[in-house]
Order: sequence, then structure tokens, then C-alpha cells
Amino acid sequence: MVGPKRPVIVLFGSSIVQYSFRNGGWGATLADLYSRQADVVLRGYGGWNSRQALQVLTTVFPKDSPVQPSLVIVYFGGNDSCKPHPYGLSPHVPLSEYKENMRQIGLYIRGLSETTRVIFLSCPPVSEKMLVESTREDGIHFSAVASDILAAEILKAISEAKWEPSLYLGNLQTEFQDVMYPIQPLTQ
Repeated sequence: MVGPKRPVIVLFGSSIVQYSFRNGGWGATLADLYSRQADVVLRGYGGWNSRQALQVLTTVFPKDSPVQPSLVIVYFGGNDSCKPHPYGLSPHVPLSEYKENMRQIGLYIRGLSETTRVIFLSCPPVSEKMLVESTREDGIHFSAVASDILAAEILKAISEAKWEPSLYLGNLQTEFQDVMYPIQPLTQ
């Protein structure tokens, strides 16, 4: 049985997105905060760049889908910005191509419906000190602290957005909020 239609929030990106549900990451935090208010869907692909994202965009987000996302949070860029390999064996994408890919991704997603909104996450800062403080042992993926900061920043952006309808969790209805379950006394 399916309840009332809830907004769909899609997280679309590389491993920063793919791993966002691990160990209380930012995706898990959003899913928890939006529970019973919105469906948070993970579409993260570790190692991918914006070129690959553009190639699968119509498959991940079909225009003829009966349900379109209310919000898509997009993160690509970490892999795109890797140093180029002399034989082309890295996920590097030249900056001009990356910018065009991201523009096309944004235009396509915004075109899914009149109420679909997009938030683009930028790449983490390239500062040795900040990398150590904000990443896990691998030096690439967000630590728990950085993940909490990112979730808070996403919620701040959503709460300050002038979107109609609002997607801020405090403004959304909780599914089945008017259904009460009477507590039955235990009888022996």
C-alpha cells in the first residue's frame, strides 16, 4: 500500500554521494531528518566524473517518469579535477568541459518539471590542513564532522530558498501525522 505522495530528493554524484549513507554521513542525516516527509534516493557512482554523469542523465532521470524529483543535490568535480594522466587513464575532465557538463546537467534536471529544484555541491577545498581535518583516512571522502557540516549547509540552503512549494523539512507535512494508535492495556 502506498501513502500520500511525498517529495522525492535525489542525491546524484560520485563517491561523495555514494558513501553519504555510511556511518551517519550527510545523506543518512538528510534521510533521517526527512523521514515520513520525503523520500531520499541515492544515485551515487564512485569514481565517476561529469562526463559519465552526462552520458547516463536520461537513464537516471527519465523525462517520462510519473514521479519527478522535487530536489536533486548534485556533486561531481572531485574526480574531474584529478591530474590528467599522460595516456588518458584518469577521470580528469578539462575545466571548460566540466563547466559545460555541469551546465547541461543543471538545465536537464531543471527541465524535468516546473517544481524540480537543484542544489550543486562544490568540490571540497584543496588545503592540506583542511583535507586532514575534513576527510576520512583515505584523504578523499568526508569525515563525520565534515559530513555534519555539509548536511547543515544543505538544510540552510533549503530553508533560505524561495522555492514554491517549500522543501524545508519544517514546512513539509509528516506522512500520517493524524493517525493515532491507541495504547491497549495489557491484559492477562
